[in-house]
Order: sequence, then C-alpha cells, then structure tokens
Amino acid sequence: MAAAEAEQNSYFVREIEKNDGCILKMKQCYKGDVGCVVWDAAIVLSKYLETKQLYDPASGVNTWANRYVLELGAGTGVVGLMAATLGAQVTVTDLEDLQTLLKVNIQENQAIIGSGSINAKVLKWGEDVSDFLPPPDYVLMADCIYYEQAVVPLVESLKQLAGPNTLVICCYEQRTVGINPKVERQFFELLQQDFKWEEVPLDKQDPEFSSPDIRILHIRRKF
Repeated sequence: MAAAEAEQNSYFVREIEKNDGCILKMKQCYKGDVGCVVWDAAIVLSKYLETKQLYDPASGVNTWANRYVLELGAGTGVVGLMAATLGAQVTVTDLEDLQTLLKVNIQENQAIIGSGSINAKVLKWGEDVSDFLPPPDYVLMADCIYYEQAVVPLVESLKQLAGPNTLVICCYEQRTVGINPKVERQFFELLQQDFKWEEVPLDKQDPEFSSPDIRILHIRRKF
C-alpha cells in the first residue's frame, strides 16, 4: 500500500483529448529531467498527426495505419501513443531512466489503442540502431533539439535510421534565450549535409494546438 501510494504521489496526469473524444492520460513526474513532462511541442506534434490531411476516417484517409513509426527522445511517450491510437505500429525510444515512465503511460492508455501497437525500447543517440531496422516509415521527434552535446549523435542516428522512403517529422519550440539559438543553428548546419526539409505551414496544423514559435518540419534523407 505504501509503495502504491508513493508511486501515485510521484506522478501527475495531463489529459490530451483526441478528435474522436478519447482521452490520452499522460503521467508526468514531479521530479526528474526534461523527459519527465509533456512539452508543448509534443502536444502540437501529437495533434498534427490527426489533422484531416493525415487522418480522416470519414474520407478513408489514414496515413498511419500499419506503418512502422519510431519516436526518438520520446519522454512521456505522448507522440508515439497518439500514433498508435491512429493505427501505427510504434516503437517509442529514450534513455534507460525513462523506460519506466514510458511503460507506465503505455499501460495507462492501452485501452484506446485499437489496431495499432506500441512498445518502448532504449535508444541512445549515436549508438547502434540495428534493432530498429529496416528503416521506419516515419521517425517522430518533439523538442529533441535541446542539448548541445546531443546534436552530433542525434543527427548520426537520423542518418543511420532514415531510408529513402522514411519521413522524419520534427517539431520543436524556437527558444531565443541562452544557448538554444546556437544549438538550433548547429543542428541544422549538420543536418543539411545529408538531409533536406520543408516547414509545415500553420494552416496545415491543428488550429487550436499550434503556435508561431513551434515549428513542424518534414525532413528527408538526400540520396
């Protein structure tokens, strides 16, 4: 009982309503690193996944059905969980110390995952990615452009993972303070050597869950 109570007290829940009325219940940690909470960019990306040009069951549109989707730097797992509820076969990845939170949130939301699936695995950027190949159809990443020391390994992982048909969807908040502009610049300087990208305009994003300072990019490998 004490253990269950302690676990209950270590989490707080953020609810994200899907367009079909179902609720994603995301547990976040009171204490921990940046991966322990749901960031705005993760919500913006999650809601983008169910915009009508990508997911509109009434018109027979479902970009995600049976697609292999890999999320990098998943944190709480909200983006990957959204994709799984839309029918994707999802693997959410992050460091070892976030696996418990990912698995808790997968379990919490299992009831609203129909034809999709989701599992959590450890992936440290820059290290071997053979467990995640063949290349995914989609790589999703929200607010991963954050730590300066992570830029090189992140781009290296993207190079190893992205095949000719892989679409990387990257969502991040543009931050103008501290080291953030430098980190962002370094990321794109490195990325352009092997990738090309285009920005998703605001009118193609969720009308409520979007913001001028949160960008969504479609990124593809140059071959």
